[in-house]
Amino acid sequence: MKALFQFKTLTVLVCALFMATMVMAQDKKPASPHLSAKGTAAGANISIRYGSPYVKGRKIWGGLEPYGKVYRAGADSATTFTTDKDITVEGKALPAGKYSFFVIPVEKGKWTVIFNKTAEQWGAYEYKEAQDQLRVMVTPKKHKMSESLTYVITKSGFSMNWDKISIPVSIK
Repeated sequence: MKALFQFKTLTVLVCALFMATMVMAQDKKPASPHLSAKGTAAGANISIRYGSPYVKGRKIWGGLEPYGKVYRAGADSATTFTTDKDITVEGKALPAGKYSFFVIPVEKGKWTVIFNKTAEQWGAYEYKEAQDQLRVMVTPKKHKMSESLTYVITKSGFSMNWDKISIPVSIK
């Protein structure tokens, strides 16, 4: 009888622990949620898929993301940019297709924006410049504080906004 009581008690404890773990797992938010932005720019359907990291009190530009190095423009997998029509980005042609999207931040001056033909890749670890479809230069702008990285698509292009910086990219 005592053994049966101990077995039932152990079973109840295991079930309670399992349920508590499940509840905690459901409440936990991912460190960098995976999001997408969709819209129309210059008559093309644009989709940007990205991981959205948070500032969390860190120095982002020139700190977490060093100047002069290729950045995946999001978290986890490289950000992807898809257009269903040929477009002109900052005055240069970009054929319809799916690309990985990178930026090279600099402390002062224009940032390099990259559309790379290898659309699916983890971060920028295997990035190859030889696979670039297009590189353009854009001028960053000061922006109201954006705790999480976000993309906004408008009729005339898109922007990547994070921390106190906005990277506007024009599309025609």
